Amino acid sequence: MPTEIEIPKPCKACQENEPLPFDFTMAFQPIVDTRDNSVFAYEALVRGTDGAGAWSILSRVTEENRYVFDQSCRVKAVELAARLKIPCFVSINFLPNAVYKAATCIRATLEAARRYNFPTDRLIFEITENERLVDKEHLKSIITEYKRQGFKTAIDDFGAGYSGLNLLAEFQPDIIKLDMEIVRDIDHDPVRQAIVRGILGVCEALSIDVIAEGVESREELDILRSMGVFLFQGYLFAKPGFEHLPEINWPVDA
Repeated sequence: MPTEIEIPKPCKACQENEPLPFDFTMAFQPIVDTRDNSVFAYEALVRGTDGAGAWSILSRVTEENRYVFDQSCRVKAVELAARLKIPCFVSINFLPNAVYKAATCIRATLEAARRYNFPTDRLIFEITENERLVDKEHLKSIITEYKRQGFKTAIDDFGAGYSGLNLLAEFQPDIIKLDMEIVRDIDHDPVRQAIVRGILGVCEALSIDVIAEGVESREELDILRSMGVFLFQGYLFAKPGFEHLPEINWPVDA
């Protein structure tokens, strides 16, 4: 990690926000690489301070506090990742509509990385959005700037909602995460298998890594591995650990 991180000046819009009216913390779920049974990354997942699920927090995010929440998530994830001494990538979800201008709204993340001495080249930013209307040009500008800053980028829930192949025609992230609805029961669903094979072909041509999320059974794991997927996230390996790194259950011969 460079000794000096160039931290941009905050934009005016980024400064005009009230503090969050609630507190939260994070759980961490591993993303594993079955080629050598290693941990590729940990995804930081928002939780209530009492351990309550993500919805207990996300349901309190409004148009008025969206930016502060997004920034706070980044800082909290970096702080806990440093405290837990995570030696690999840390994947952080972010809300594109909470980013006014990518180059300046990254300030809090860079400051946190410097303060907690966490390497910025270990950060992955996952695009996640629960709103249907998404400005593709805005997303493209964020991806471009984050890549320039040296971060990896990922599209979460690929194949659900807006996150389809049409996005890849506009910009190419480093990683896509197959939506769990595509993964579920894929071992005996030839339609899902055909869809995933098509996605994998496109990603291979574009040099995009693929993570299968929501994997819960050995049968799902085996069919996806036979297709060429080697990065996985799901209960088969580990549930999220509340403010800690959970023990990983490695399937036999995984």
